[in-house]
Parts: sequence; C-alpha cells; structure tokens
Amino acid sequence: MNDYKLNTKYKDRLFRLIFNDRQKLLELYNAVNESNYTNPDELEITTIEDAVYMGMRNDLSFIIGDEMNLYEHQSTFSPNLPLRGVFYFSSVYKAYIEPVKHKLYSDSKLKIPFPQYIIFYNGIEKKPERQELKLSTLFIGNGKGKAPALECTALVLNVNYGQNKELMKRCRTLKEYAQFIAEIRRNLSYGMKA
Repeated sequence: MNDYKLNTKYKDRLFRLIFNDRQKLLELYNAVNESNYTNPDELEITTIEDAVYMGMRNDLSFIIGDEMNLYEHQSTFSPNLPLRGVFYFSSVYKAYIEPVKHKLYSDSKLKIPFPQYIIFYNGIEKKPERQELKLSTLFIGNGKGKAPALECTALVLNVNYGQNKELMKRCRTLKEYAQFIAEIRRNLSYGMKA
C-alpha cells in the first residue's frame, strides 16, 4: 500500500487555472454561446472567493454584454447545483448593485444582467452530454399547483473527452483540457502515480 494520496481537486484547480486567462475564458464563452466576441477586455470578472455558505466559492463568474455568467467545474455530480447557484448569484448580484443599492427602494426599475449558470462536468459517472437541473425540483411538495417564487436553472455540459464534440470543436482549449484529463485517467488506470 503506498502512502501517496491523490489530490482529487486537481481537475477543478486546473480548470480554474486555464480559464482564469481572459482570452481562454472568452473562447469558452463564445463556444458555449456560439458568439463571436473578440476583445477579452469586455469581460468584467465577478468571481467571488469564500463569499457564501460553508466557505464555497464560485469557479468563474463574469459579465459580458448584458449577461451574468457563472461557470462551475464539477467532477462529482450533485442534483443540488441549482441551490448552490442561488447562493452564488445572490452574492454576485449583491456586489453588483452595491454602488446603487439605494435605488432598490426607488420607483424605477433596476436593470441587472441576465443570469446564465453553466456546469462543466467531467466526472467518471455516466451523464448525458447536456442536461438542465432546476431548483424547483428540490422544493418540498408541489405547491398545490402554484408557480414557485424562485427558480434557478443549471445547464450541465459533459466535457469528458468524446462528449459534446461540437462544443469541443468551437473551444480548442476545452478539448485539450478534456484530452489531458482523459490521459491522466488512462495513466492512473495503468497504475501510474499522479
């Protein structure tokens, strides 16, 4: 028995390290949204560190155009991702409106960016290429036919090598990341140490 312990967070750290680069983050955004932004300076980074429940932090959040984007990397699947998204978005929106918070009580509408919550999944559990998770599926009961006062939708994209080929074509960096992780897994399966 070896005394080496594998750092199971390496994929998450690598993902954040790669996509903290504005050019690569813009490439990923364009690939996900099939858009053509070219200036990485248009990204307003809004990533929060240890700002919410139980010391969680979001991986990457940013505003571009009129959209607030929250990107998370996950190597373990959780149906609770939409609830985490609510916590993240709440913190990011609170920081966003801080300079004009007095307007919350005015009779004019505050304009806030449209939220998008994308999860990049690369765990070993088999998952579809694309799925939506909704906060409302976590609510106790069905509300007796009422619409919930709150909703958050997380779009989960499977970024394991061989999945989401069109997305990978549009984002070379994501494809290379998926290939690298697949190679690490292959080497570990042959008994190599990380």
